[in-house]
Amino acid sequence: MKSWISSERILDFAIAEEEDAVRFYTELAEKAVHSAMKRDFLLFAEEERGHRAKLIAVKEGKKLQSADEEVLDLKISDYTVDVSTDNIESYEDALVVAMKKEKAAYKLYTKLSGIVDSEDEKNLFKALAQEEAKHKLRFEIEYDDMLKEN
Repeated sequence: MKSWISSERILDFAIAEEEDAVRFYTELAEKAVHSAMKRDFLLFAEEERGHRAKLIAVKEGKKLQSADEEVLDLKISDYTVDVSTDNIESYEDALVVAMKKEKAAYKLYTKLSGIVDSEDEKNLFKALAQEEAKHKLRFEIEYDDMLKEN
């Protein structure tokens, strides 16, 4: 595919998105009331750092293996009301924001996998899309469990 957007610019964009995700989860952790919630958000920040490292590795010419599995989508985020990141007042709000953020990341990486020419980059973006889908699923399960408890 001929495009005015280079692979390098696409990778730089994705790296910046992962840096934003690290900041997002770190900020959520700082706002967290419960220690378990704080720990979970810090773990997600660390996973996003790992995504950034994979993107940098591909940019530097390394090859990564693609993801073959499809991740279950409970679609819970499709039926929740949007919550502004400025108005997170509860664990439920934080989960909703996180689910929607992971859904957006999944869509982004799926779209990017269709734009790039390199098979290695396609595989990278497909793998990252699946990792974001796993994150979203974890948040959806937590959200569902929380609703069942209440």
